[in-house]
Amino acid sequence: MSGDVVIRADGLGKAYMISHAAGGNERYVALRDVLAGAARRAMGRIRDPARGASVSGDSSVEEFWALRDVNFEVKRGEVVGVIGRNGAGKSTLLKVLSRITEPTRGRVEIRGRLASLLEVGTGFHPELTGRENIFLNGAILGMTRAEIRRKFDEIVAFAEVEKFLDTPVKRYSSGMYVRLAFAVAAHLEPEILVVDEVLSVGDAEFQKKCLGKMQDVSGQGRTVLFVSHDMAAMRFLCPRCILLASGNIDAFGETHTVISEYNRARAAANSKSYPEGSLVRSIVARQSESRIVIELEYSALPSDVCFPGVGFIIHGWDGRPLFGHNSMLEERPQRSTTRNGGHARIVVNGPPLLDGSYLISIQMGDHHHTYFSDPQCLALEVSAMIDSRYQLEQRKVGSIYPSCSYEFTDSL
Repeated sequence: MSGDVVIRADGLGKAYMISHAAGGNERYVALRDVLAGAARRAMGRIRDPARGASVSGDSSVEEFWALRDVNFEVKRGEVVGVIGRNGAGKSTLLKVLSRITEPTRGRVEIRGRLASLLEVGTGFHPELTGRENIFLNGAILGMTRAEIRRKFDEIVAFAEVEKFLDTPVKRYSSGMYVRLAFAVAAHLEPEILVVDEVLSVGDAEFQKKCLGKMQDVSGQGRTVLFVSHDMAAMRFLCPRCILLASGNIDAFGETHTVISEYNRARAAANSKSYPEGSLVRSIVARQSESRIVIELEYSALPSDVCFPGVGFIIHGWDGRPLFGHNSMLEERPQRSTTRNGGHARIVVNGPPLLDGSYLISIQMGDHHHTYFSDPQCLALEVSAMIDSRYQLEQRKVGSIYPSCSYEFTDSL
């Protein structure tokens, strides 16, 4: 591994054995069932020729690859993001890098001390106080008692838990938990910091604080690997980004390019249907001349749900919100008039969008609750909405053509 590379994954793969137990609707498994299953497995395994998955003779166990043939390098001082759908393999990758689990294939080389924050309160003992857990977690991360003492006041101040420092952490809220856990991991000077999607537990001010701290960490020549579904945080923090899909790396490059590819993959149609039981049955979006029309079919409203309004946000392909609105913002809000289900139609008149591809988020709710939300669920191709004379490539800056006026006067 070259001097600048601190993380290298070479042909990395991780497989799990997934059990498909017969009688999946049973509420418990008796000892005889366990013994019978063990006996069947002992009879030998066969190879499924169609999928290449290992299964037992009764097809009750399947081999599932959470990661497959993953290759990448991260250099010292880099901040690299990892994005992908739920189940894409992001958390598995971080667990392998953190040596929590062993890879099934391939190898990982890591140069330097690594601290990981993969779950809220990882490594904390619920019966111990915040003070005691700082020392315990610091020791787990390989720090000496003197190092922990030197950083102790800074950790406590960052976590904002001074009043509860001698309270058992089992009584902490989830927000307090994550603040203290992040503070310990970030302040104990690891060469490599690995952070999973945990910052969403904290409030907006704390998330901003954490992002700033990770920037400081990278500015000191240390490396950060950051997993998040927050594309704004990813763009702000990470110059480069990895896109995982079904355990494989689909893209690795500049963050804005990778995010655009991710959004295109997850929103490839202008209509979507939802399973039975969802408040919304289907959504369709289309351009109609100089208008955007969004239509929803929704199911019967539960008795404890107020008549909700419907809202939308239009995003660029990079996920940045451009504009949005909600029927609840009207002076006289229009709402559904029946509890038996119905149809909602949103008409956006003359939005100044330049030709291109856009994403649409939809939600239903009232002033107090959101009953349905599907972010960036639809794709929409816009064309000829703005006069063609403004479509010259050299005049296209951003996604919206603003209404402007200019005035020039002679100098006095």
